[in-house]
Amino acid sequence: MHLRLSEEQEMIQKTIRRFVEKELIPLENEVLKNEREGRPSLEPEKMKELQKKAKDFGFWGINTPEEYGGSNLGQMMLAIVLMEVSKTFVPFTFGGSADNILYYGNEEQKKKYLIPTINGEKKSCFAMTEPEAGSDTQNLKMTAVKDGNEWVLNGEKTFITGGNEADFVMVIAITDKELHQQTGRSGVTCFIVDRDMGWKSEYIDTMGEWGPAGLVFDNVRVPEENVLGEINRGYNLGLEWIGFARWVVGARAVGMSERLLQMAIDYSKDRKTFGKPIAERQAIQWPIADSAVEIEAAKWLVLNAAFTLDQGEDNRHLASMAKLYGANMGNRVVDRVLQIHGGMGYTRELPIERWYREARLWRIYDGTDEIQRMIISRNLLKGHVKVGQSV
Repeated sequence: MHLRLSEEQEMIQKTIRRFVEKELIPLENEVLKNEREGRPSLEPEKMKELQKKAKDFGFWGINTPEEYGGSNLGQMMLAIVLMEVSKTFVPFTFGGSADNILYYGNEEQKKKYLIPTINGEKKSCFAMTEPEAGSDTQNLKMTAVKDGNEWVLNGEKTFITGGNEADFVMVIAITDKELHQQTGRSGVTCFIVDRDMGWKSEYIDTMGEWGPAGLVFDNVRVPEENVLGEINRGYNLGLEWIGFARWVVGARAVGMSERLLQMAIDYSKDRKTFGKPIAERQAIQWPIADSAVEIEAAKWLVLNAAFTLDQGEDNRHLASMAKLYGANMGNRVVDRVLQIHGGMGYTRELPIERWYREARLWRIYDGTDEIQRMIISRNLLKGHVKVGQSV
């Protein structure tokens, strides 16, 4: 097993790192000020400007197929890129990308939704979670009833990332109640629904800067040609969307934790108590050491999950492990770093408390800690994965 980056991968990593250091980190004070005063972290115009600069660096559509104008670097490189970008809390995303499940659309859907999303002309979101059904998909309530050549959607979705800004939503609804009750997975369908078809979004205020949405569908009529994928097989699309999002959480946790650990190291060398830098005290040395070990462990879990996906293999078990360990590692590291900084860490003059609030969310969305443990243990107990198996 070769555990080193290739020359090309190292070059991409260094280029992204320079972009983050030159273009993003200098914006952190401005972002903190905007958020404290209730303004958007970054104005849309500023985001477009940054995306153009990234494109000039050669980064556009990192995982988008070349036929759509992307770089198609693969999942492994995406993980490396995300680790670098996550070393800042500036909410930057590279342009030229679209949700992975949009590629399952037919040619007309690709023309109408996929390509405009890649080009930055439209924004999308994915909606599966409901007020009474988070990870319990068997308890979904939202329905879609066929009426002529249209489907009529009724129900609510909650905690939807990007739901307030999206031009269209890929939403999961029950299309066969009996089939859904039997399996909890079949009998649901994914629909592409434009905002102007009638659904409404409501902002949900949270402890962090993340502003999800509640979506309301009240007799929203959707044409039959807006079914994404197969009727009654939408759950599989949902799994694919969520599976991708899970190991991405681990990658973000690694990037954040590396930046925070470096902040703790630098601060501990400068801060003196009783005549000595606190870096010389064991109480500070041990959390630094523990954090370094845990970051490295999380990094390889994430890279393994991404590498496995690049090989065309099922990485869901690995993705769950990467999310579970990575999210918890990130929470432990940010807590330690805040403690090392003492009162200054608790203030809003430093970004630590902001990261503290953001990291706490990672253990909840895209499958809670408890769900990841259930998935991992079920795979082992049912023999889907063997202990010590090379994956």
